[in-house]
Amino acid sequence: MSKNNTVVIIGAGLGGLFAGAILAKEGYRVTILEKNATIGGGLQTFRRWGETFDTGMHVIAGMYPGGNIRKICRYLGVLDKMQLRDVDDNCTDRLYFAEDDTHYDLAKGREPFVEALSAHFPGERDNLRRYVDALYAITEQSDLFNLRPSTGVFRGHSDDFLMSADRFIAKYVGDRRLQSVLAFMNPLYGGRRDQTPAYVHAIINLLYINGTSRFVNGSSHFADLLAGIVREHGGNVLAGEGAEWVEVNGRHVDYVRSTKGNVYVGDHYISAIHPCTLFGLMPEHAFPKAYRHRLDSLPNSYSAFSVYIKLKEQSFPYFNYSAYYMDRYDAIWDFGRTDTPWPMGFLMMTPPEDPQDAYARKVLVTAPMSYDYVRQWEDTTVGHRGADYLQWKEERTRDVLRLAEKMYPGLCDCIEHAESASPLTVRDFYGTKEGSMCGFSKDCHNFISSQIPVVTKIDNLLLTGQNNNLHGFCGVPLTALCTCEALLGQNYLIEKINQCASDE
Repeated sequence: MSKNNTVVIIGAGLGGLFAGAILAKEGYRVTILEKNATIGGGLQTFRRWGETFDTGMHVIAGMYPGGNIRKICRYLGVLDKMQLRDVDDNCTDRLYFAEDDTHYDLAKGREPFVEALSAHFPGERDNLRRYVDALYAITEQSDLFNLRPSTGVFRGHSDDFLMSADRFIAKYVGDRRLQSVLAFMNPLYGGRRDQTPAYVHAIINLLYINGTSRFVNGSSHFADLLAGIVREHGGNVLAGEGAEWVEVNGRHVDYVRSTKGNVYVGDHYISAIHPCTLFGLMPEHAFPKAYRHRLDSLPNSYSAFSVYIKLKEQSFPYFNYSAYYMDRYDAIWDFGRTDTPWPMGFLMMTPPEDPQDAYARKVLVTAPMSYDYVRQWEDTTVGHRGADYLQWKEERTRDVLRLAEKMYPGLCDCIEHAESASPLTVRDFYGTKEGSMCGFSKDCHNFISSQIPVVTKIDNLLLTGQNNNLHGFCGVPLTALCTCEALLGQNYLIEKINQCASDE
């Protein structure tokens, strides 16, 4: 590919960085514009009290031998540079249900996963095997997930693939409590009852069963690795210089003007930000009114309230798994509601350091939260939200810590400092509509309308990011792959990635 072929990317989150790194490696001259002072989107970190905190809860999937993201990272040449720590095989995730004060430890691997839950539900062992088999069968239907060359011909999907996730689980497992246990990831991918497709549930849960990892010493180093590929090939990643305006004429982008007044012209443009945020940077005629209305009306996944904790020295044990608190079994699908008590649950982690001893230095807690809780302050800006907002944050922090104390008695006595972030923080720093953590909500009853193609009606503008396919550390890179193949040609990258993987 000629170096004269230039690409301007809006947004240096995971999607923008992956797309930029791939295209730079393939010979494009890439410029990435990022409004924040720090690149990375959800990979951003910040410093408080002498510690580095991840802004997101990063459970890294697809990095096991043969995993799709591992293959992509190997192709990019960053696999051996990533600082990761695998979670424990015999306890990848610990689930705590306060309703009956019960812990469930999940195990890595197909059969260990079944056996770990069969210890609590012995009568469901055969059903659990059928359920796990069905998970793998669903994921086999996705060429992209398996990095298989696509024929371009639409292939039909099974009934399991298209049904709602809650119905899918109930089809294979009869015990109501076990149904909720199997849906434990639901709150973190914005799952909704009778709406979230089973394929979303299957892909995410299979990744967890196959084994996950966590970033060591913070997640920002991975963003730096991807940005390094862009710069190594003559491109630029410009932090603190976001897109202010996208000039469009005759279904063609002419240029992007940055917040610093600089004008960037490219042969191609990629938006890695929320589509509804992009609309605000363009003239109304850029997209048809019906298209803008459809995307504006699509429901977004809910947001989150996060608590960042610095611990007293050698006071709280490090645990090498993800801990989930659930208030009640029957609430597992209701996390996006505002007519129920908050919080109904959260994810809690002790991020690994290098070196890592028996004690944790910090704790991250993320509790799903609807944007409606902060809507009264939506016209405010960071640092200027008022005393009532700060008081509200303090009260919500206490709510989270009160429940965390149930799961880990004595935790509160170990806290040296604590700070929190609300859905408004997510909205303002990630640039997502209503602070959505997982992009547009997928709907099994309206499969086509909730799928946003990476190709647009503007002839030199593509989309990427969590709103086009799946979210998370697996979904976003796979979407970036689709975006790049729209320029490079169908199956071009998949064949190169698989060739690199065959050499491992």
